[in-house]
Amino acid sequence: MKTEFDKISGVRGELKLPGDKSISHRAVMFACMARGSSEIENLSDSEDVKSTVNCFKQLGCTFSENKGKLIINGKGYKNFSEPQSALDAGNSGTTARLLTGILSAQNFKTKIIGDESLSRRPMGRIIEPLRKMGAKITASSNNTLPLEISPTENLNAIEYELPVPSAQVKSAVLLAGLHLDTETKVIETVPSRNHTENLLNLKVNKVGNKTVIFSSAENYPEPKKYFVPSDISSAAFFIVLTLLSEKGELKLKNILLNETRSGILEILVKMGGQITVENIRGSNKEKYGDIVVKSGKLRNIEIPKEIIPNIIDEIPVLSLAGLFAEGAFKIRNCKELRFKESDRIKALCENYKKLGVNVNEFDDGFELNGIASKSKPIFDSFGDHRIAMTFAVASMLLDDGGAVENFECVKISNPDFINQLRKVVT
Repeated sequence: MKTEFDKISGVRGELKLPGDKSISHRAVMFACMARGSSEIENLSDSEDVKSTVNCFKQLGCTFSENKGKLIINGKGYKNFSEPQSALDAGNSGTTARLLTGILSAQNFKTKIIGDESLSRRPMGRIIEPLRKMGAKITASSNNTLPLEISPTENLNAIEYELPVPSAQVKSAVLLAGLHLDTETKVIETVPSRNHTENLLNLKVNKVGNKTVIFSSAENYPEPKKYFVPSDISSAAFFIVLTLLSEKGELKLKNILLNETRSGILEILVKMGGQITVENIRGSNKEKYGDIVVKSGKLRNIEIPKEIIPNIIDEIPVLSLAGLFAEGAFKIRNCKELRFKESDRIKALCENYKKLGVNVNEFDDGFELNGIASKSKPIFDSFGDHRIAMTFAVASMLLDDGGAVENFECVKISNPDFINQLRKVVT
């Protein structure tokens, strides 16, 4: 389905967004692992998080709502019920990869499947360390879904250094390690998002330029209350739209400010963006606050290699800010974008060519230069929610507007995106 977007005159008001998707996944998982009742406030309403909930329903957990909060009755240590059919992770890589770590320690056989897009994404990166721990996992010949996880009597703690920064791989290993008395150690040289460490209160040591994270049965989740700050990845689209609009001033409430996720704010401020943060608080070691954004001129800067893991999900909309900023936009060292819901480097480059700008595509990034010159482009979402929302924002900044094909894929992360826009655009 093609969705059309007209040019806006400005952005104004205040917006409260659903909970962060990464934290929501983990809060559901940890509440289900704990024995007894837990409560989650401001859970993400994304299809991805619904996939996690549905998988744990099949594993015997029960869910109810009370005054907008999700109440979960968890099963406890190694006490999940054997599912009667395959667990469907949908489009969610977080669901599939973290769940594999948890299921590696269970006493029954399970199978994880996903949609067409997820079934193309690499799973070897979690299979390798989990097999080193003694997990019994079989996959397709290409190390993709479906995965079959069989019970093992020989699960062992390991010390594992991540070959590439990945919060999902790190978490899969740490979650398997929660089922062992001996400490499992995961070592990273480049920081990745640390929500697993925060929510489980894991021990973290800095050794030179390396970070060592520990997990064992001592860290196994207990029932608790979770407040999920609003999703900074979803907020990024509204931040960029406000910055680039002719008349923009917007407050975004309770936005996640975790240091491994807030790189998008750092980059946009260095580009000249008028962004301030107010009313900073914390919950379960996660920092959040209110972000105030005002429109203004931006200029492109050199994006350092070290920050790429921190901004990987925001690169699509960051590139749009770069297109409208002074100078050429160039980003490298982000080959991981090719292994997301779509090949995001290819998807971005093909859509930017529809605007008539100069595009150079690299194996690990791309460069944009020039002014959008084509009228009323029709962009392709490539079935990818972040590509769809990026070019919805682009369309609203073009004189004649634009359209996005297959826009309904936004439900993967933010199904209420259109209604949120209506509240603040003028």
